[in-house]
Amino acid sequence: MSTVRTRFAPSPTGYLHVGGARTALFNWLHARHTGGHFILRIEDTDRVRSTDASVQAIFEALQWLGIDYDEGPFYQSDRLEAYNTHIDRLVDAGHAYYCTCAPEAIEAMREKARATGAKPRYDGTCRDKGLGPRPGAVVRLRAPFTGTTVVNDRIKGAIVFANEELDDFVLRRGDGMPTYNFAAVVDDMTMNITTIIRGDDHVMNTPKQILIYQALGHPLPEFAHVPMVLGHDRTRMSKRHGATSVTAYRDMGLLPDAFINFLARLGWSYGDQEFFTRSELIEKFTLERVGKSAGVFDPVKMTALNADHIQAAAPADLAPHLRPFLAARGWDAADDAYLQAAIATLQARSKTLVEMAEQAHFYFNDAIALDEKAAAKFLKANVLDPLRGLRDRLVALATFDEKALEEVFAQVMEQFDLKLGKIAQPVRVALTGTTVSPGIFEIITVLGRERVVARLDRAIDHIVHKTP
Repeated sequence: MSTVRTRFAPSPTGYLHVGGARTALFNWLHARHTGGHFILRIEDTDRVRSTDASVQAIFEALQWLGIDYDEGPFYQSDRLEAYNTHIDRLVDAGHAYYCTCAPEAIEAMREKARATGAKPRYDGTCRDKGLGPRPGAVVRLRAPFTGTTVVNDRIKGAIVFANEELDDFVLRRGDGMPTYNFAAVVDDMTMNITTIIRGDDHVMNTPKQILIYQALGHPLPEFAHVPMVLGHDRTRMSKRHGATSVTAYRDMGLLPDAFINFLARLGWSYGDQEFFTRSELIEKFTLERVGKSAGVFDPVKMTALNADHIQAAAPADLAPHLRPFLAARGWDAADDAYLQAAIATLQARSKTLVEMAEQAHFYFNDAIALDEKAAAKFLKANVLDPLRGLRDRLVALATFDEKALEEVFAQVMEQFDLKLGKIAQPVRVALTGTTVSPGIFEIITVLGRERVVARLDRAIDHIVHKTP
């Protein structure tokens, strides 16, 4: 059996959107699952719409997703010689011909066909003229008029197209640039692509591409057309459904492993399992488990899955993903051990990295602002002495761990006849500025003696100066 070779071939006319990312993922997973190769190709023959910025946006998105490629990136704009060589082969073999019909004449042919209820198509005016190359001439495939072209699709099954529905379509335009269908076939042939996995919006292109393969005398690859991705209202994904750019989800605080888990489940399943690690996706992914129904993009499910991945991840693995969100807020998170310790206290409370960064404010911002209502309620004269007693005991602690902290709190509670909540909430406000945070002993341990004592001193000073 030959080595599986898949490819992802985006057009650089914008950012990498959700549907394109899922196509890339399915090709990558199929290659990794089978021990094959994954190739990246940039289809940039549209000179007007293709931009370098879009190319970089595609690279950036793939890098964030962790979708690596074994060969490439190849650029179609660098391969014009190969396309022209194959054009010459087809023309010399009589499978293609030059056409000089003006656009107005072709439109008139189509209008005539419409008027009679026929399919609008090119009528073959130049088919048997034996024209040679000349400025502005296009090259058309000499397509069969009868019979059928069958797409044996690994997902949809056999799809039959009547050849009479296909006209002599253009392979190379008058400006010398190849059309999408021709360039894609030449690339897939010369790059030895064995399996073409793409969205089912390409199904109508496939019979044309099969005819090109046959004219070139090349074996057909396998085709697998995956169902569309729909918005939550089951209409085609668009901006009105929220962000469609892959990197926008990165900026919203999603983990790449969570996002590819979510993308994989848009049209693919493995029993009732919802949560997959990257290695599990590679192990379990097969084209046979890709469904025929469209996947529905559910932002609520995506966020919940992201929360599951955050909770399941090791703090060391989350640290590099969280650090940019902290840096964007001007916070220094260079101390990796400190960052990981902080993350461990926040994982269970965070659905996204944005939420985690927001909740981490008191760990990385020593100039925390005291919430006015919280300070008014909990930092009052009646807790002044307990806070001073706690502060002094913390300074004197030989070991600064949770067990020792619990003993210190127990001593203060006994001395001042207080329950835990009566001392823990004032301490929480003193250390975080708010009444909501991870466990009090957890945050004290992470913050460390120096920060805790400094913040208790500030809270004590606040009470002293606020008390009449």
